[in-house]
Amino acid sequence: MPLVTNKDVQLEAQRGGYAVGAFNTSNLELTQAIIETAVEKKSPVIVATSQSAIKYAGMEELSLMVRKLAEKASIPVTLHLDHGTDYSTIIGCLRSGWSSVMIDGSSHPLEENIALTKEIVKVAHAVGVSVEAELGRLMGVEDEISVDAREAILTDPDEAVRFVEETGCDTLAIAIGTSHGAYKFKGEPRLAFDRLEEIAKKVSVPLVLHGASSVKKEIVQWGEKYGAKFPGAAGVPDEHIKKAISLGITKVNIDTDLRLSFTAGVREFLQKRPEVFDPRKILGAGKEAMKKVISQKIDILGSEGKG
Repeated sequence: MPLVTNKDVQLEAQRGGYAVGAFNTSNLELTQAIIETAVEKKSPVIVATSQSAIKYAGMEELSLMVRKLAEKASIPVTLHLDHGTDYSTIIGCLRSGWSSVMIDGSSHPLEENIALTKEIVKVAHAVGVSVEAELGRLMGVEDEISVDAREAILTDPDEAVRFVEETGCDTLAIAIGTSHGAYKFKGEPRLAFDRLEEIAKKVSVPLVLHGASSVKKEIVQWGEKYGAKFPGAAGVPDEHIKKAISLGITKVNIDTDLRLSFTAGVREFLQKRPEVFDPRKILGAGKEAMKKVISQKIDILGSEGKG
């Protein structure tokens, strides 16, 4: 079917009390794994592309690939620009078939973030594309960070109200203590669920959780068994993700978990099948490993059967 917007799938998720997975892609195997698994699980899905992925694979190439696979799919698929900070890239995505874009002005002061977001919303809405914005800093909240520093990087509920009203953004990514990558916490995970609950009560637009890969111990150990080195890797526990969804999160971003599973699957295949030199078979092992993770994520998010 034709691409839909993040706003479309997240409003449905908001009404239904579940979340939609945003899985990052940069090549064919990743995109196939994401969409094929979503079809099998009858789940809506967000195919996310970073600016670096676009630079790697090409804007036109990524757009054509995702849109063609989405056309053949029986479930709602969106093509989303993740963490857009470059104006020309965002405009390029609007012209090249993306159905959702993110403007990430979170590193700027509030007034500047509002102005940047408002400008992108005006342009994107003119062509029927939804806009995700971000308020707060995604750094991770570790045990040794002071209370003042912790408060400074989390999204302020009152600022969120003003931000949404003034920008007109369709969805909002908030900071409640997660971070990107495979090394999110040095101590026990501590997410600010009270902050999330307060924001959800005050803001009507669907909310987004970035940096939400689980970095499961079994995946880390699987990769390390075949030569990978992920010392100290730690992510967001599944129960934390479920609680965040129960409090209002409708989109959960997942990238690191796919990278880890792909690496583990390929490493195992190469060690067990050293005679194989067909890239399709090697990459296929990584694809199957990712499909298992995506399927598990869809279960956790509660989106199975919602497509």
